[in-house]
Amino acid sequence: MRIVGGKHRGRPLAAPKGRSLRPTADRTRESVFNILAHSTEWDGFDGITVLDVFCGTGALALEALSRGAAKAVLIDSDMEALKFARENADSLGEAQNIMPLKLDATRLAPPPRTANGPLPLAFLDAPYSAGLTGPALMGLEAKGWLAPGAMVVAEISADETLPIPPGYQLLDERTYGAAKIMFLRFLDA
Repeated sequence: MRIVGGKHRGRPLAAPKGRSLRPTADRTRESVFNILAHSTEWDGFDGITVLDVFCGTGALALEALSRGAAKAVLIDSDMEALKFARENADSLGEAQNIMPLKLDATRLAPPPRTANGPLPLAFLDAPYSAGLTGPALMGLEAKGWLAPGAMVVAEISADETLPIPPGYQLLDERTYGAAKIMFLRFLDA
């Protein structure tokens, strides 16, 4: 696993052995970032704070930092995942630019003031077929994590269905092997 674009392109990222985490594959991540850059009406990474929910190794947030984001808020309920995310950020020289938070993404509180919320871009990569993405989307909306018009990129299993919650609009959907990527716009319901 590596960073696929930007200033840290080609730099490796660590992940735990075994299947405790399922990082987004490099090719899928590259496709996601290409779609964000070229196929969506979105303002880009320059200077923004991004949100990585169910962050795992932090690969999505770190990819955004590599491509010009200024800060990243990483949420996971697993301390081992947050440990890998911190180590990966440190290895890239980005440790000062991340805010790791041990939180249950389905039971969020409002963002801390230091998170610079509400945020313009969020990634959600919940464990496949666990039914966590919908509740997390509703929590992000209800607790003020997302700015009006925010882009939300959700990864679910290719055979999974995600009912789009009120307040979101589906912009695009792509399947890459076992992964389905959904590009949503937060409408500020």
